[in-house]
Amino acid sequence: MNKTNCKAEVEKAQKDIDFAKKTYTVELTTNHGAIRLSFLPDLAPGHVKNFLSLVKIGFYDGLIFHRVIKGFMIQGGCPLGTGTGDAGYKINAEFNATKHLPGVLSTARSNEPNSAGTQFFICHGDATFLDGKYTAFGKVADKESLDVVNKIAVVKTSNEKPTEKVVIEKAIVKETAK
Repeated sequence: MNKTNCKAEVEKAQKDIDFAKKTYTVELTTNHGAIRLSFLPDLAPGHVKNFLSLVKIGFYDGLIFHRVIKGFMIQGGCPLGTGTGDAGYKINAEFNATKHLPGVLSTARSNEPNSAGTQFFICHGDATFLDGKYTAFGKVADKESLDVVNKIAVVKTSNEKPTEKVVIEKAIVKETAK
């Protein structure tokens, strides 16, 4: 798969997502443990659909958390591993009232509000200064998942990049009927 240009595959995968009939969760299996995520489709449907579609096509498999800042967040989803890559497209912001507190899942972007794509972050600390400026679209689903986020957040880093790779080995979508 060409991870720097997969807009067509993402759009195709989005056609099967139905928030009215199904509830979706994602499990990110990392080399530090599993992070289970739940979503806020009523507040950020475009971001949730985008993330679920990327997971469905295997986009995140093998990618790293390229940026880790203890007390702030862990960031992944860059196909280049540098924080500068995406999948060849952008999505529009869906700012909402969700507070950026520990465990909240949000999309990373550039200074341009409508520049989110594939990169995401999970808050490790209180990051409410991001409220209304970044699209929160989910959260970790349980304490065990937050424990894994906490474990990743304290790995040794150099210039915010982990010195040993923190890898998303596999990401899977789980669907349940409403």
